Amino acid sequence: MSMPPRSRTGPGPVAALVIVGLVVLPTVIALAATGITPQRAWDSFFPLGGATPATDRSHSVRTLYDIVFYIAVAIFLLVEGLIAWTVLRYRRKPGDDELPPQTHGNNLVEVIWTAVPTAIVLFLFVLSWQTLNTVEATSQSTVHVRVIAAQFQFQFDYLDEQGNTRFTQFLPSGQDGGMVIPTGEPVHVSMLSNDVIHAFYVPQFLFKRDVVPGRENVFDFTVDEPGTYRGQCAELCGIGHGAMLFEVRAVERAEFDAWLQAQIDKANATPAPAPSGDAAGPVLEISAANVAFNTDALQAPAGTPFTIHFKNDDPNVPHNVEIKDAGGASLFKGDIITGPKEASYPVPALAAGSYPFICTVHPTMTGTLTVQ
Repeated sequence: MSMPPRSRTGPGPVAALVIVGLVVLPTVIALAATGITPQRAWDSFFPLGGATPATDRSHSVRTLYDIVFYIAVAIFLLVEGLIAWTVLRYRRKPGDDELPPQTHGNNLVEVIWTAVPTAIVLFLFVLSWQTLNTVEATSQSTVHVRVIAAQFQFQFDYLDEQGNTRFTQFLPSGQDGGMVIPTGEPVHVSMLSNDVIHAFYVPQFLFKRDVVPGRENVFDFTVDEPGTYRGQCAELCGIGHGAMLFEVRAVERAEFDAWLQAQIDKANATPAPAPSGDAAGPVLEISAANVAFNTDALQAPAGTPFTIHFKNDDPNVPHNVEIKDAGGASLFKGDIITGPKEASYPVPALAAGSYPFICTVHPTMTGTLTVQ
């Protein structure tokens, strides 16, 4: 039995608007009080907070993300809008004691809600395939860097055209460390792992690639502008995973060539013999294993040179001993050695006091040298 037309007016819409206002307005005020502007709130929905991607491949990834995001926003607004309209338009009123006429099946609507999602999926499939081909594309490159990941550090080998190592960068970050590359031209990267699965991830590159034991993964990219781009391991690889960070420093080609040649010359230079007096004094014993020093406390006499006998028991892992002052400035830095290996570091005389010592490659390896 059909029902007579019903009045759709009433306090419902006004109450709904009041409720929405009571929720939205305090939220906007709270965000504004914390310094979050509408632009910042909008940028938070995008990778890098709205910043420009840094490589040629990352632009394609960002474009794909934007298209997917705007399609999702349109679907969200359409669905939520229809739900809100339906709730308000067909809400139950006082005196509505019978069901309204029921509609069962609508061929046109069913065709629409089947065809539209199918078209969207096919469109995104084609676009994703094109983006993947762009990211995976190879290029002719004169710069080949081999990334070796191990618990818990990255090292970077710079290779010649025959695949021979010209120079190894043991420091993954810092003023003297990081993966240094030229801008505006392709860089070829190959990756190896000595132990477990790691990942090479640079957020501003919009790129992540796993480093799998027993398998060499490769990729190419070109950095657009000079700068320092922070990266990290993005696969949980053990207790020191959080400290497995690195930097990619992009510089102009001339600066890169000068830097690389200087590093090669330094690595090939014959070290000068230590002065006879430098190795005098007591010998302090310290070793490294499982990415940790065997002690966090050393003692040495004030005003007297001494020697640190360092033993690296971590196979294929680089370590050293660096002594700093209270302000963090380096007072002595021993040569980095890859285990298993031993080295004797002649340390000049230090004034009385407490000095932190670390492994330059693994800053989480720390201790205190007491000089008295």
